[in-house]
Amino acid sequence: MMRIFRRIILLLATLLIFLLVWAAFISGDCKYEKSVSINAPVEKVWQNTNTLNAMDQWSPWNDLDPGMKKDWTGTNGQPGEKVCWDSKNKNAGKGCQELKKVDEAGKRIDTEIKFLTPYESEANAYVVLVPEGNGTKATWGFTSEIPYPFTLIKLFVNMENAIGKDYQKGLSRLKALSEKPQ
Repeated sequence: MMRIFRRIILLLATLLIFLLVWAAFISGDCKYEKSVSINAPVEKVWQNTNTLNAMDQWSPWNDLDPGMKKDWTGTNGQPGEKVCWDSKNKNAGKGCQELKKVDEAGKRIDTEIKFLTPYESEANAYVVLVPEGNGTKATWGFTSEIPYPFTLIKLFVNMENAIGKDYQKGLSRLKALSEKPQ
């Protein structure tokens, strides 16, 4: 009986070592983005993306808890503008998003997101607008770093399946908002 137990322990230890070595060779870099073509000029779309408050109008994550508590600080549209949210819905959780950079000329906004619950993590998000014919191509994305040994999760999680629908919903709302006649 003891011999079987030792073999099981040895097998599990070997498997663990194998997984840890494998994880060391997987990059922790994580990037996801999605784009949409909008039948509206860049300047009009920019009005819906150039502040955290404007972006909140089309955020798909508001659907998780329409009553979540939000605390806004800083100057609207300026670096330092910040929104912190707190929800009893574990899918919405708790965290903060801070505007880090606004590039008026390049029509790009960069933010930093810190999730506190349901698990701690950080990401850098962005929205970039580029003229496309008479309209605009809007690209919404994020970058993050997955710490070792959790890099193994990249083998099992498909980002498109995990958040693609949320990004599509948000971009569809941005499109509808931007194409709405004034």
